[in-house]
Amino acid sequence: MGAFVGLLLGVGLLLVWSAFSTPAPERSARPASALREQLDRAGLAGTSPRTVVAASAALFLVAFLTVLVISRTVPVAFVFAAMGAYAPLAWVAARGRSRQQELAEVWPDAVDNLASAVRAGLSLPDALAGLGDRGPEPLREAFQVFARDYQASGRLGDCLDALKVRLADPVGDRVVEGLRVAREVGGGDLGRLLRNLSAHLRDDSRTRSELVARQSWAVNGARLAVAAPWLVLLLMSFQPDVIARYSSPGGVVVLVLGASLCLFAYRAMLRIGRLPTEKRVLS
Repeated sequence: MGAFVGLLLGVGLLLVWSAFSTPAPERSARPASALREQLDRAGLAGTSPRTVVAASAALFLVAFLTVLVISRTVPVAFVFAAMGAYAPLAWVAARGRSRQQELAEVWPDAVDNLASAVRAGLSLPDALAGLGDRGPEPLREAFQVFARDYQASGRLGDCLDALKVRLADPVGDRVVEGLRVAREVGGGDLGRLLRNLSAHLRDDSRTRSELVARQSWAVNGARLAVAAPWLVLLLMSFQPDVIARYSSPGGVVVLVLGASLCLFAYRAMLRIGRLPTEKRVLS
């Protein structure tokens, strides 16, 4: 019995000693925040999320003070201040959607350029670097940085990973991973892969452009329907006797219910009419 207790004591001491002597495992990098991902998607990799938050706070304060001076009604000023605070976030999201659509339209031309360069006898890294000079304008800067990275390191895999991060585009992820697989497998399939990929991307871009054109009337109608009552409220702010009624508890309830219904209706309209968004599954 004493030997068993001594054995348990020794094992316990050994575990305590190993806990302090074994180096702690390295923690993985924290996942990027949603705002950070939106900034990357919008092509604003050099902008910090704190900058956007600070801009939102500044616009909140400016809108609150401006509307408060005009209307002298705190609830109304708070509503428009909240809209002002959301403006930078909405601008970043809209810029991201616009940039993603723009890149989707130019990727087929970029892939055709790669296919032509490969047929001319250039290596894959040289063909990719050539897009920095001869590729579509929205992609040139990213591939110019790729060319400098490859000249400095010579490691194609690492440079492709950095290119994916810089582009932050789902179509770019597919193109880069397709090139990586073709590079690792080798053989003469690269040219055929690029031609098939270009045709697929062009068909996908054409179909999505037609759907977006048909969907735009619903989106614009939803935005107009949501903005109209708040524009009326803003015009009423220039009549202090009328707008002062919103300072009462009943007026606050009307503002809260109106804002909630407008937000719910706008989100529902966008959700009903939205198109499937391609995710970055290969990032």
